Amino acid sequence: MGQVIVIQFATLDGVVSDPDGRAGTSYGGWAFRFGAGPVTEDKFRLGARLADGVLLFGRRTWESFAGFWPTRDDSYARRLNAAAKRVATRTGVDAGKWANSAAVDGDPIDWAKQERERRDVIVIGSLSLVHALAAADLVDEYRLITFPAVVGAGDRLFAGGAPADFRFASVEPLGRAALTVLRRSR
Repeated sequence: MGQVIVIQFATLDGVVSDPDGRAGTSYGGWAFRFGAGPVTEDKFRLGARLADGVLLFGRRTWESFAGFWPTRDDSYARRLNAAAKRVATRTGVDAGKWANSAAVDGDPIDWAKQERERRDVIVIGSLSLVHALAAADLVDEYRLITFPAVVGAGDRLFAGGAPADFRFASVEPLGRAALTVLRRSR
């Protein structure tokens, strides 16, 4: 059995929206103010899960990623580009924009529930999808790279408060940021 693993960049005040500034918000770009170190390579420690699992994206996040990941050629980019990718969308996707991509057939929550029976489902960004998975009690783990920034505005991962049935599994410094892993208590 797999897990649903949520991957997010976050600020100290819990904001996860517009980390790279591409959305053009007044607070955006906060993740890249600290250099490339925390955002390069496999900082989320996904390892073999990229090859064995499946990445699940919301349409907007997938479109953003499909705009730049296929042109990158470092070891992490090659693994990410080779990974199976599914997109929760009502409008479909141009699978030719990013290798191994396809739209989820049917309801993405039902799909994730069924898919995690056989492999890990890794959700990168895609906040509305993450909130829906959390509301359906499907998230097993959060992997957060937290930056020492307070932006005061934006969408928060835990807008309704921290999940009560999760525990800190690890915290690891990443230069000026930190990787925190929260796992469901079992």
